[in-house]
Amino acid sequence: MYLDLSKRYFPLPQEVSSAGLGEPIITPEKVHLPVHYWDDAQGGKPGVAWDFNLLSLDGYSPETGWVKIDTSKLASIHIASFEKRRSVQRKASHSKKAKRVLSKYSRRERNRAGKHQLEIARVIQSVCGSVGLEELSKERMYTRSRLWNRRISRSDWRSIARILEERLGEAKVKELDPYGSSSFCSRCGWHNQDLNGADVFVCGGCALRINRQLNAAINLYMRLRFGYTTNWEDGRKRVEPKMEGASQREWWDHTVLPSLLGGCVLTGAKLKGTNELVRFLYDAVKPKLCYAYDRHADAYLRMPT
Repeated sequence: MYLDLSKRYFPLPQEVSSAGLGEPIITPEKVHLPVHYWDDAQGGKPGVAWDFNLLSLDGYSPETGWVKIDTSKLASIHIASFEKRRSVQRKASHSKKAKRVLSKYSRRERNRAGKHQLEIARVIQSVCGSVGLEELSKERMYTRSRLWNRRISRSDWRSIARILEERLGEAKVKELDPYGSSSFCSRCGWHNQDLNGADVFVCGGCALRINRQLNAAINLYMRLRFGYTTNWEDGRKRVEPKMEGASQREWWDHTVLPSLLGGCVLTGAKLKGTNELVRFLYDAVKPKLCYAYDRHADAYLRMPT
């Protein structure tokens, strides 16, 4: 009997209950038996891997597609508070009143940022069951640029991760090695060494053109879903997912591509080449779910895409 899994193609589940079996579909060549299964620890929700950026959080799983959370409002809170503190910081060492004002601005920043961190964690919790997060270290990201170091120091990645760990527990929050998640092609594994802050990831191996944050989220999802190994080649680190039973490109074309294009791959014309679809993904693919701060509701709500 042949199992045709539309969503959970790879790898096959080890145990499937009778409640997860669908109606058999009989064709002249094969008998298709739909199988739907879930992990009890996830409460029926899929596992989603998240790529942390300065102004957004980008998540991916085949079930949810591309999920984007706009965190620009949270970043603006830190920027505005920094400018206010800087205006009184020089006077704080000589004036008690300036010290009180500085303490007030710092306390206000923590309270406002903490509220946004809780709302963002709530959105992540509502979207997914298990969570894959980048194991980021701010100390390793500092450079000689003072402006860049300020942006990194104001980021809220660790605070959001701590809130999720308190709400979901360590069993549902897994930290992943972020090395190369943005620079390696999620489809074929080719290494793009010339990103230079570009928003578009262009693969020289399979011609894939895709949003850089989405490519990183897909790489992180593969590490969350299948596990990964860390190897060293010519003194350079390389993180590879443990793909068993099918190649990475086959899994990508069968699972990732339909999830990004709504499950129906149509071009409106005859295909000119095998890589035609992936060349235009950056122009065709938009976030399936997008959340942003609504000042009227004072919460992060789903926005139309």
